[in-house]
Amino acid sequence: MAASSSSSLLHQSHLSFTTKSSVQPPPPRPNIVRAASTESSSNNNSSNATAKNNAAAAAVTFNKGGNIRDDARRHNVVHSHRFSAKYVPFNADPACDESYSLDEVIYRSQSGGLLDVRHDMDALKHYDGAYWRALFDSRVGKTTWPYGSGVWSKKEWVLPEIDSEDIVSAFEGNSNLFWAERFGKSFMGMNDLWVKHCGISHTGSFKDLGMTVLVSQVNRLKKLNKPVVGVGCASTGDTSAALSAYCAAAGIPSIVFLPANKISIAQLVQPIANGAFVLSIDTDFDGCMQLIREVTSELPIYLANSLNSLRLEGQKTAAIEILQQFDWEVPDWVIVPGGNLGNIYAFYKGFQMCKELGLVDRTPRLVCAQAANANPLYLYYKSGWKDFKSVKANTTFASAIQIGDPVSIDRAVYALKNCDGIVEEATEEELMDAMAQADSTGMFICPHTGVALTALKKLRDSGVIGKTDRTVVVSTAHGLKFTQSKIDYHSMEIKDMACRLANPPVNVSADFGSVMDVLKKYLLSKAPKY
Repeated sequence: MAASSSSSLLHQSHLSFTTKSSVQPPPPRPNIVRAASTESSSNNNSSNATAKNNAAAAAVTFNKGGNIRDDARRHNVVHSHRFSAKYVPFNADPACDESYSLDEVIYRSQSGGLLDVRHDMDALKHYDGAYWRALFDSRVGKTTWPYGSGVWSKKEWVLPEIDSEDIVSAFEGNSNLFWAERFGKSFMGMNDLWVKHCGISHTGSFKDLGMTVLVSQVNRLKKLNKPVVGVGCASTGDTSAALSAYCAAAGIPSIVFLPANKISIAQLVQPIANGAFVLSIDTDFDGCMQLIREVTSELPIYLANSLNSLRLEGQKTAAIEILQQFDWEVPDWVIVPGGNLGNIYAFYKGFQMCKELGLVDRTPRLVCAQAANANPLYLYYKSGWKDFKSVKANTTFASAIQIGDPVSIDRAVYALKNCDGIVEEATEEELMDAMAQADSTGMFICPHTGVALTALKKLRDSGVIGKTDRTVVVSTAHGLKFTQSKIDYHSMEIKDMACRLANPPVNVSADFGSVMDVLKKYLLSKAPKY
């Protein structure tokens, strides 16, 4: 390749897009079957073998060449227990009797506060932790509808009353828990550092985990003749990609409000390609969020942002999945990037459910990592939880968490207080250097993961996280969505940033001698020094 062509690899044309503004009975409960000769696995004396046998009884076998939805329907007929869930005011007094069916279109409590999905824990406790572990493990890697999904393999804990026929799934989840061996040893002095690559999912981010639940419920509502004509969201990029893909799969119209010129091209093109009605609005995410809330209060458009607590039911399964991948051993720390702050609560909820239902005996400590340019939770934490103020979010390479007035602030604070959690922040240079450093060890992460890795470095440097602590960093999106930021970094074209780990192509003449000179110099620099 000629030198000029090699150099041009680090330049990308900017695209622009413009858009013209212009009752049936409840479905069967989950297929959990007890062997007739055994007691319920709630019996304290039940063995793991009994639990596995009971879990295996729930398995479905299919006819070759059959439709997996039809097979699921035919086998979904024998049930030994009924599970349910409902909306309740978030963190309400136990005496509060306010609740709503999940089939209602509602996002706020009577007082205007957040809602939460509360499961019938007594019903779930009818089976012990060994049973649930065995059941969830038995579904991993299968094509059985819908349990092959990392989310729907936990269907009884997610959306227990939905008919499997109504589920809209791309078999999301089941994402790689990557042992960051070289990065951990070389840069963090750790041997037990892991990265949960939630971006290895259908649309390239963790948002798929929640969107499969929300769109499946909308699919159910439409079949129940509820007044829903479409689904809408405000987005910094990843939410719109997930919403548009799942709506497209279900044949449901999707409407997306995006802040103009504030998301990557890769993120912008996803909802457009999936056929969403995209409005590019001259404001930031918080402005888009305000507009979508006003619109959904006037039109029969279902709100898909994390204000809607259904999303968090899917996202919490990533926490359960981490425990599965560690063979149900609990890590010491889990570090999660935070923007609108629903995800940190979702992880807490997933871990807490596992503890309450006896799958594990403790929960990890959580760390929420924010970009310094959009850090309202960090400032609140540093004030001793005494003075929350929204901020005007400034531009950050971690664009998906460029949010100054997070909807789920109360959820995040509740989670962090209840797990002795910590909040850290990362400057633009810190997060970009962390991203480049991780990429140099074989990863290809998003800037938001760079925020989380920066938080890890600061907590390692201060001794809060020990060198032998098992630590999981949650990577929320695929690096391919943020190639422009990587191009700018390695081109050393970011204003007021040293880009100290930049690795641009080397321009060299097309002759043997020049190439040999360059290679010898490079190899000499990499030779071990004795």
